[in-house]
Amino acid sequence: MELELRNRLEDLALLERGLARFAEEHALPGRELQRLNLVLDEIVTNLIEHAYEDEAEHAIRIRLALAGGEPRVEVEDDGRPFDPLAAPAPELGTEPRERPIGGLGLHFVRRSVDALEHRRVGGRNLLHLRKRISGGDQV
Repeated sequence: MELELRNRLEDLALLERGLARFAEEHALPGRELQRLNLVLDEIVTNLIEHAYEDEAEHAIRIRLALAGGEPRVEVEDDGRPFDPLAAPAPELGTEPRERPIGGLGLHFVRRSVDALEHRRVGGRNLLHLRKRISGGDQV
């Protein structure tokens, strides 16, 4: 399945509906759908808020597949180069008010998926992620 969103926050609703349809078609457990939705919401929100230097409309493409019983996702954007794997981990051992702002969302994404890979190809960011299914309630 492929979803195309614009770099507008209101398009997050399209993402949620597309993920629900994907989960239903592949009988993903509701708990896994919720986790995948949180991860992709964080990724796409970061793209919308930080990836673009202009106010023009940009496409964010999300490709969803099930391989070996695991959801595989590719997020493609034409925003500024950014490798979330190279971003420093947040300082979790300090008081929240003493920590620099930012980084918690990426930390959440890295901890919530089983594999994460970034490549920059032809002026586009390609972020691949894989999430094992842990079982539980069905959609």
